[in-house]
Formats: sequence, structure tokens, C-alpha cells
Amino acid sequence: MPSIELRTRQSLALTPRLQQSVRLLQLSSLEFQQELRTALDTNPFLEYDSSDTEDVALATATSGEEQGALPATDAVAAAEPDSMPAEAVTSETLDSGGPDDMPGDFSGDYSSRSSARQNGDSDGSDPAEWARSQPTLREQLHDALRLYRLDDRDRAVARFIIEALDDDGYLRQDLADLADSVELEPELTEEELLVALRLVQSLDRPGLGARSLSECLLLQVNALPADTPGRDVARQIVEHHLERLARREQAELQKQIGCSAEELRVACALVRKLDPKPGNCYGRTEDNYVVPDVIVRQVRNKWVVTINPAVQPRARIHRMYAELFAQSAGASRSPLAQQLQEARWLIRNAQQRFDTIQRVAECIVAHQKAFFQYGEIALKPMVLRDVADELGLHESTISRATGNKYMATPRGIFEFKHFFPRELGTESGGTCSAAAVRALLKEMIAAENTRDPLSDVTLAKMLADQGVLVARRTVAKYRHLMKVPPAELRRQV
Repeated sequence: MPSIELRTRQSLALTPRLQQSVRLLQLSSLEFQQELRTALDTNPFLEYDSSDTEDVALATATSGEEQGALPATDAVAAAEPDSMPAEAVTSETLDSGGPDDMPGDFSGDYSSRSSARQNGDSDGSDPAEWARSQPTLREQLHDALRLYRLDDRDRAVARFIIEALDDDGYLRQDLADLADSVELEPELTEEELLVALRLVQSLDRPGLGARSLSECLLLQVNALPADTPGRDVARQIVEHHLERLARREQAELQKQIGCSAEELRVACALVRKLDPKPGNCYGRTEDNYVVPDVIVRQVRNKWVVTINPAVQPRARIHRMYAELFAQSAGASRSPLAQQLQEARWLIRNAQQRFDTIQRVAECIVAHQKAFFQYGEIALKPMVLRDVADELGLHESTISRATGNKYMATPRGIFEFKHFFPRELGTESGGTCSAAAVRALLKEMIAAENTRDPLSDVTLAKMLADQGVLVARRTVAKYRHLMKVPPAELRRQV
């Protein structure tokens, strides 16, 4: 029989403002800029803050330097949290105002201006900007192709082959499939593609344009001088016996090729010196944009953390629209009321995002101060809970504040997660970080005898002699993470 019953229960729910705050905190700097830019384009109560405060801030910082204060860039960033109005998020990159103005990259906004001030250059130019970046694989091959006198059809086919190469320099597609994908009159044949491929293979480094690893190595062997020791045996190995070489079947190789043990040793050493990925020697056009969220500097023997001005887009509440809306009748029931509330939430949550990131960065720098002095080998074990307990925040908040966030230091740009290495035990009962162990391994391998490289077992024993207890498989894992080949492949004759 149906009945009505009342029950009381408690549940935890996030308000829309808290949901937005959590979402903004976990965004990277570029994602946050895009998020704010979208809000500026869609919310009528938000506008770009076009007020030019940079000159005033720099003048204040300059006078402060004369009194022993922070450098100019540090003073700008340090002054912003106190001088920033409650409804403004500042940035030095949108002070000209406009939907199409995006924050510049870190090197142009920070490094170039700093070096220009230090060198006394009035035009703000950086000599590093004059240097041309390394050409990519396709750019290099196109430039080399211009030196050949070809008709339009042959040149177009060669260019098509160049564009079909991958970043490693290989042609992964079949010639028949390539011929079907090109619309030329008369139709393109496999023979024409093969002729164009041979031309591309001769444009630059030997091995480019290969269709397999065997062909890549064979092109490099054929390009060696005829009197190179072991050249003929090496040609047979790369053409017919690569799998046996990979399995280190020395006796079977010697039997199949019909050579002496010394000739086989010289030929194998020659093959190992070849480049299996010749395309990696060229520059790459990677969409790998990293804008640091904070800048760490040493000022008077103290490490100072400031928010990078390039990641703080300038926005504010459009006061005239807000005042007109407040004076209108029935404003609280209008759909615009929600947009005004969202604009205020966005600006306050954005400021809270920067405050949280700076607090977390300062805590990281305080814990890992030795890293900035001595490098990777001085990294201490640290977990998110250490920072959460010190700042009085939840561990999930620290996880969001460190994900996809980067820190610019005198030793380079590092992700926040880099400063949370795993803890390893030592013989004395203490602890050390996994990053410090990797740094020790790197030093040991760099100082080894190339004719008798250190094996993983030997490296584990050397670490044990220094009090760090790790297994051989752990050494192998760290060596693999550092992209260091095994001892057999590091041996040089």
C-alpha cells in the first residue's frame, strides 16, 4: 500500500563557484588562458584591462633596486597580489587589449626583456633572436632538391616523396598506395616514384627515405668508403642477418657469412655505429609549448618565487555595464544577472588559482632548496601529503595545483611533479630520492671506460658501496628511463 515517509540525510555538494574554482586550478597555463579568453568573448560584463601599468611598475622596481629591493621583474610580480583590485586579474601581455592578443611565450616576455635591461640595450632586442633555428628534415631536403635541374613533373613527385617521410626519415607507405593518392596527368606510376625515391635518398644524409631498417642501414653502409674495415661483412649482416645480430647469435652469423671471428667483430661494431633513425638529426616542428607558471630566482642568497606575468591575462568587470544593469528594473530576475555573477566568480577564482599555485611553489622550493644549489643529486623524497599538511589543504588540491604546472629555475624549466621523487632506502637506514639515484647512475655511466662499460650488476654494486640499496632490475629501469643503452651497446672498439 503506498505511503508517504519523511527522511533526513546529509550530502556533500559543490556549489557552482567551487566547481569552477576546482576546474580552473587543474588547467595548465595555456588552457587557463583559453578559458579566460572564451569568457571575455562571451560574457558582456568582462572586458580587457587596457590600462598600461607596466611602466609605473618598472619605475617603482627601478627605484627599489637602488635601495636594495628585488629586481624589476620580481618587483612587478611581488607587488601584484597586494595592489591588485578584487575584480581584476592582471597580465603584461594583454595590456594593448583585443580578442586576438594572446600572451607571448616565456622566452620572449621574460628572458629577452631581462637580458636587454642588463645589457643596457634600449631597443629590447635579444641577439639570440637573430640565430636561425635548426632546419627540419623536410626543409633541408626541399632546399637540397632546388639544386637539381628537373622538370615540373619530376620535381613535384620528389616533393611528394619528401612530404611522405616521417620524422625518423622513413617512407612507411607502399609506393602503390602513394601512386593512387596522387592526381597527375598522365597517372603516376610506381617506376616514377621509385626513381624519385632514389633521388630523395641521395639528397642528404645516407639512410633517409628508406622503407625498412635493413634498407636504412644498407644505404649507410654503401655510402662508406670502399676501404672501410668490415664494410663487406657489414653489408651482408644488415641485408640478410639483422635478426641474428639482434639475438647475438655470433656463431651462427660467422657460419652463414663465412668470415673469421675478428672480421665479424669489426663488422658488428661498424653496424652498431650506424644511425637507425637518421631523421632525428634535424630540427622538429613540435607543438610543444610550455609556459612556466612561476619563476624562481635567487635574490640575496634567498630563493624567491613569483608568478610569471605572462600567464596572468588582464581582465576586469565592465563597470559601466554593471552599473547600468544594477539600475535597471527587475535586474535580479534577468538572465544577465547570472552572467554578472559568473564574471565575478571567474575573476575571484582566477586570483585564488594564482595564490594557490604560488603557495605550493614556495613550499616546494623550501623543501627542495638543495636542488637549486647542487642539482638533481640533491633532490629529496617528497610526496603530495607533505605539502598538503604544511599548507593546510587537501591532498587532491595539491594534486590539481601541481598537474601541468611548470617552474622556471636557473637550472631549467621543470614540471611541479618533478620535485616529488619516490623514496628509496639506504644502508644506514635513511632515505634518498629516486631522482638522486638516477643522477648518480648518470655520473657513473659518464665516467665509465667505453671499452669496458659498466653492467647493471656492477652499477648496483657501486650504488651499494655508496649506501644506496637498489636491485639490478631497478638500475635497468632507471637506465631505460634515461635512454641509456645496455653495456653491450655502449661498448666501443
